[in-house]
Amino acid sequence: MAAHVEDSKEHLEKELSPLNVCALAFGCIIGWGAFVMPGNTFLPRSGPLGTALGMLVASGIMIVIACNYHFMIKRFPVAGGGFIYAKHAFGDRHAFFCGWFLVLSYAALVPMNATALALIVRNLWGDVFRQGIEYRMMGNPIYLWEVLIAVIAILFFGVLCIVGVKQVGSFQILLTAALIIGVALVCIPAVFSPVSVFPEPLLRPGQSSFSAVVAILAVAPWAFVGFDTVPQSAEEYKFSPNKTRVIMVVSILFGAFVYVALNTLTASVIPQRFSNWYEYIQQVPSLSGIEALPTFNAAYRLLGRFGLVVLSAAVFGAILSGLLGFFMASSRLVYSMAVSNILPECFGRIDSKRHTPRNAIVFLLCFALIAPFFGRTVLGWLVDMSSLGAAIGYAYTSAAALKYAVRDRNRWICFTGVLGIIFAVLFMVILLVPIPSLECSLGRESYICLAIWVVLGLLFYLYSVRSRH
Repeated sequence: MAAHVEDSKEHLEKELSPLNVCALAFGCIIGWGAFVMPGNTFLPRSGPLGTALGMLVASGIMIVIACNYHFMIKRFPVAGGGFIYAKHAFGDRHAFFCGWFLVLSYAALVPMNATALALIVRNLWGDVFRQGIEYRMMGNPIYLWEVLIAVIAILFFGVLCIVGVKQVGSFQILLTAALIIGVALVCIPAVFSPVSVFPEPLLRPGQSSFSAVVAILAVAPWAFVGFDTVPQSAEEYKFSPNKTRVIMVVSILFGAFVYVALNTLTASVIPQRFSNWYEYIQQVPSLSGIEALPTFNAAYRLLGRFGLVVLSAAVFGAILSGLLGFFMASSRLVYSMAVSNILPECFGRIDSKRHTPRNAIVFLLCFALIAPFFGRTVLGWLVDMSSLGAAIGYAYTSAAALKYAVRDRNRWICFTGVLGIIFAVLFMVILLVPIPSLECSLGRESYICLAIWVVLGLLFYLYSVRSRH
């Protein structure tokens, strides 16, 4: 494992504290989706109780997988995560396959988070930026001023990642604090208000508790993608890797709590003309203004304009912390793949002054700057594949942990390794095999993108093998 670091003359700097890493993980878990999924996914599929139970089970599954990550981080405390574990346990081919999907999984979430900023600006100030130069992509209008908002954010955080990991860690704490404080300021008053914290109906009408839980488990890889970014920065810890299990568990549990809190708030505070949340959610597609965004509507009705501003500040923190966290994770992964001679050697070079993987960051920055011009619809096809990439990372990490645990006669990790493999395979089956009752498999466009990515990966791998020989 030392060779991974020593192959380069310059090393990544050990500047990240446990709080920095926890902020990175939590900031990646909670993004824009936590504030819109109550209205378009969680409540329509499972209701408030079904979502809470599903998140409880999902967080338990993720904690099992986190145990496997913790075991592997201690053995290989270097950048790369699942890619490095697959390389050491199963060889270069498996490592390339795992890394190829993880790169897309992390990198696609950078521009997707950035383009979500325009949605928040639109909620606060209306269509002020939906003017000027306009063009269409896949039939959807794209406004240049809104694209520029995303471009500016990407540039800022790309430069910040180049400047130094210490600055990234400090800024991530500020963003995560804004997220936590904003959610708390909206959700805590709801507990002391006349609204019910157990809104009826508890489940979607006609639905069993089991099907409600399964519907939430189906989106678990997407909802919790981010805790697996913890090992990507392992080379930059200034603390013992033994602390990573607590960091990941806290991030997962707190992430689940935020999902449930926002979902319950959305179901509890609805427009007065609707008798319950189910009736309201069914009408959301035909509504306009603030009522078309159920979670924002709840904040506004509970605390007025102040609630809307506070929740928007929380969303800004969630979006930007996710953008920064995935920028960090993807750049460290690309760096690790280059150091391992999977990607071109230039991506493995370290800035001699700032001790950051500058070339890898610049490469990802170029991709992230181009992507917003294609619009959120096209980006959404790539992001749908992020869950698959995460599940592949879970599977390889769990399999590697099982292999080394058998060698070490570690019964607990043998157990969590087997469970992790089973859970990861189930996630992949749910994503790849259309199940009408769950409605969570990849769409047609995402399947096309997946096929293209697989072909590109195969061609790139064959080229890299030939160039090494």
